[in-house]
Amino acid sequence: MAHSDARRHTAPTPSDRHAILVAAAFGSSPGAHPLPEAHGPEQNWLRAVALGGQGRYAAARAELARVRGTGGVWSSFGASTEASLLRQLGGHRAAAVLDGRALAEAGSLRTSSGSTVAARRDVGTVAAWRDAATGLAADALGRGRLAVCGSLLDRCAAALDAAESEAGEKAFVRQRIRLAWVGAESALAAGDFTRARSRADRAVELADGFGSIRHSVKSDLVRSASLTGLPDHGPAMDLAADVLARAEEHELIPLQWAAAMLLDGLGAGRDAGRVRDLDAGRVRDFCATVIRGRGGRFVTLSAC
Repeated sequence: MAHSDARRHTAPTPSDRHAILVAAAFGSSPGAHPLPEAHGPEQNWLRAVALGGQGRYAAARAELARVRGTGGVWSSFGASTEASLLRQLGGHRAAAVLDGRALAEAGSLRTSSGSTVAARRDVGTVAAWRDAATGLAADALGRGRLAVCGSLLDRCAAALDAAESEAGEKAFVRQRIRLAWVGAESALAAGDFTRARSRADRAVELADGFGSIRHSVKSDLVRSASLTGLPDHGPAMDLAADVLARAEEHELIPLQWAAAMLLDGLGAGRDAGRVRDLDAGRVRDFCATVIRGRGGRFVTLSAC
């Protein structure tokens, strides 16, 4: 192979690099690895999102460390993304600190614009603020503060309605999906399975049009949890088993672990049913080992 050909195969162009990172973070190839080197804070963030989805926590944190202190919208996105990594493993208290920082940074960007109208038109800033506020709602939920969670979700929903009236609905689909996830989880915590299913169904619907495999898998995981309120756990178990298989296919270890946790709690491998042969407990433990090996730090209930 000629030297120029080798260089072309080993070094993606800037546009190719960006496209690969976007597809890994929010598209059709969430399990892509290794990922190209990031150039600039936006690509560092995209790389961190993709690595976090794969359960490569230490590598994701390293990318986010490069984003911190850069200022601007990416610094806010970086803080809320690091918070989500902590929250995935039970670290809601520490996550709330980072989400609060992300919210403050996004708010300072709005103030520095000199015009709230101009700031609302800055889609990136609006998205960063909504990410941080939704994260804070999830942090409150994880600590049993349902009223605080509900209040934050209502604020987010109202703010998204206002922002979408200017920028259009397609500008904030990811934020809508995350809002639906936390809304469903909040309803589950309150024992309102009807509302949980409604929110989960909305997340599934939005994710179907968003184009992100990871968001689709996560939305179906939330929906499977919402189905546990039915007298027959078969639909919940079937959907959770499908989520488990898709998460494994795309190497989304944290979602694979969460689906295995749900299945084990529902009795997969012990009770009669179509997933009888699945040893969910073994899969859960395997994923937990992989997560720890990749730098994930599980937090005990007393410290969350």
